[in-house]
Amino acid sequence: MTKLIYMDDSYAQECDAKVEGVVEYNDEGDDSHLVGIILDSTVFYPRGGGQPCDTGKLIDLKTNEEFNVVQVKKENGKVVHYVDKIGLKIGDTVHCKIDWERRYTFMRYHTASHVIAGMFNSDTGAQITGNQIGLDKTRFDFSLENFDKSLLEKEVEKANSYFGTDVPVSIFYMPRDEALNIPGMVKLANALPPNIETLRIVKIGTDDNIIDIQADGGTHVNNLKEVPKVEIIKLENKGKNNKRVYFRFVEQN
Repeated sequence: MTKLIYMDDSYAQECDAKVEGVVEYNDEGDDSHLVGIILDSTVFYPRGGGQPCDTGKLIDLKTNEEFNVVQVKKENGKVVHYVDKIGLKIGDTVHCKIDWERRYTFMRYHTASHVIAGMFNSDTGAQITGNQIGLDKTRFDFSLENFDKSLLEKEVEKANSYFGTDVPVSIFYMPRDEALNIPGMVKLANALPPNIETLRIVKIGTDDNIIDIQADGGTHVNNLKEVPKVEIIKLENKGKNNKRVYFRFVEQN
């Protein structure tokens, strides 16, 4: 099984790994030429949970040939790195290097999303029905019958009071049954965490002031000092009980 370095260290940008499998791209279209590489360890995040996959390079440590990683997916329980050409084979060793600027932007947006969603859930009971993290904006959908723009603006204002301040973000693991007994642990509507014995938990805040806590498999920053303030750029009504908000950082660093 591939060691997922990003699960414990979102800041790891590089690692060495051994090729354990080579697979064909399992979809049709313009990407049918891609080659899938399975490694024994990786710093690449596969797409999932609204967070896009990492991109970057695999560098053959024997020949120094570079292979561009253009997609990363989880397939049949394995992380598959799709590269743009053939050449790597089972047993080869490679140096993995992610596009850090891209990853770090996703980390900051992901953590910001947790803060806003956590506050909104706490104050209104609304659950998240969908989300998509982007490079220049992020959106999430939430279940709320009575849509009140001023209420949402108030929640974003509260979130902004924390962004840029010294608030820790911690990652730890808990038994599934114990974790699911914590109020607010699940904020996705009609969805439960994977049916595994131990869940990865992301907590924003301290024990005395928990801003958000939930089971999550994505990458995050270590402190809200790293997250800029945000602004709402668009609101949409997606149905009777489904609303959508787009937000972006006020200042992109």
